[in-house]
Amino acid sequence: MTDPNITPDAPASSLVAPSVDDTTTAPEAAADEAAAEEAAIPGAFTADQARLVLRRVKDPELNLNIVDLGLIYDVKVVGNDVRVDMSLTSPGCPSGPEIMGEAEKELRTLPGIGEAVVNLVWSPAWTPERIEPRVRAYMGF
Repeated sequence: MTDPNITPDAPASSLVAPSVDDTTTAPEAAADEAAAEEAAIPGAFTADQARLVLRRVKDPELNLNIVDLGLIYDVKVVGNDVRVDMSLTSPGCPSGPEIMGEAEKELRTLPGIGEAVVNLVWSPAWTPERIEPRVRAYMGF
């Protein structure tokens, strides 16, 4: 069986066999390519990338990451600087300083990061409704 897209005089370099196990769709490939380009530029990162590194920070009492818990309210990236507004599950949370310190430490792992500021905010107050739905279901809320 011949491929109708291949002409007899096509240069060998233009003949590419399709990958049998390639499961990447065109939109995924474009997103991967865009992410790779961003990563190649020193200091270029997005709020989504900052949220991704914040997922490494866990509430030590619940052993769940602070993003899924809904503790991250806002992430702003301006140039090489990132500012995060976050809350805690309660004003008396004994792990608050530890969690905030870990958040700042993880943000500093972003390539080319300038200033990393983590602001503690209490408005709006954190409630269990801020927890990601799949995690809320896991927790029985």
